[in-house]
Amino acid sequence: MSNAFSKNIGISAIATYEPSWLLGNDWFAETLPRKFVHHTGIQARLVSSHDEVAMATKAVRNLQREAGCDLRECAAIVFASPSFVPLPVARKFLDPSRVRQERLMRAAHRLGAQLAIPRCPVYALNWFCSGYSKSLAVVRRQIVPMLGLEKNQFVLVVTATRISRITDYGCAQTGPLFGDMATATLIARTDSPKYPVHFRLLHAHAKKQAAPGVYFDFDLRENVLSPSLYAGKTHISQRLVFRLDGMGIADIAPRAMSSAVAKALDARGLRSEDVRFVVPHQAGAAIVRLTSMKLEQIGIRGEVVNGLTRQVGNVSSSSVPYALKQTWDRLEGIIACPTAAVGNPGKAEVSQGCILLESTLAHRRAAIAS
Repeated sequence: MSNAFSKNIGISAIATYEPSWLLGNDWFAETLPRKFVHHTGIQARLVSSHDEVAMATKAVRNLQREAGCDLRECAAIVFASPSFVPLPVARKFLDPSRVRQERLMRAAHRLGAQLAIPRCPVYALNWFCSGYSKSLAVVRRQIVPMLGLEKNQFVLVVTATRISRITDYGCAQTGPLFGDMATATLIARTDSPKYPVHFRLLHAHAKKQAAPGVYFDFDLRENVLSPSLYAGKTHISQRLVFRLDGMGIADIAPRAMSSAVAKALDARGLRSEDVRFVVPHQAGAAIVRLTSMKLEQIGIRGEVVNGLTRQVGNVSSSSVPYALKQTWDRLEGIIACPTAAVGNPGKAEVSQGCILLESTLAHRRAAIAS
């Protein structure tokens, strides 16, 4: 296949796996910050009892049912998960057997084995909340040019967020924030007759940059509060948990996301007024509101999707595909999907990313038919 086809791919379908366990704000009682709902929009969050590979498998099975995809036509899998502990941190705090469990590539191979896809290359990455942007950038810039795609082949981008397993639910700042979810996105050629593309992928990019401070790290804590089934509470004797400077991230994320959109438009030679919709990472209602204000300052006045954290929480790298799935039928024209995230643990850095999509004739016809 010509490398030109790496510029002619897009999203054919998205499926999600949403755990049935919903943990409401009442579980946190008096420890929930007074303005938490106003700032985040979160009233409940999803918690998974399955590990990331099992969640990812369920998302792909849902994709098979909804899109009718034949996994024998899968050319590659990209597995992105923000809940695997980076290996330098794991080696510092965990014993060797636990370190092996945090090997993300090992999990990606397990996913491929679970799906029984023969001779399928797998890729793995953890860019936290920018994981989806980075995954699509890898597909567009590396995988498709290297492997090529036949007309009826596709690439699977699978996200699995299970931050509940690295959360201290007794921490007022981080405990109520994140939810668990997995998603599966089918990326096909724009001329695929079997998997018609709804959104052409115009641009995908993610990068890390210096930040004023360290916003993210890990701690090994004792007697950690965690939810148990049927809204109960339990204490885990020892757990490796993430630590987050929420105020620092809330300050820098809107600027990072608006800047990422501006850079993406410039790279594609598009104008601010070309953007019809913005589907940003759903970090929280206030962060998205501030992002919308920053976007208006650079002339972007398309509709900004917000409020999708209400019953799921911040689902990190699963956030953008979940938001696209939720708003699928009404999206049209140019759609910008910016992300912002923490960088590596203990480093003064953040990441920013952006995906640019354009609705296709097939999408418009399907939207009218529905």
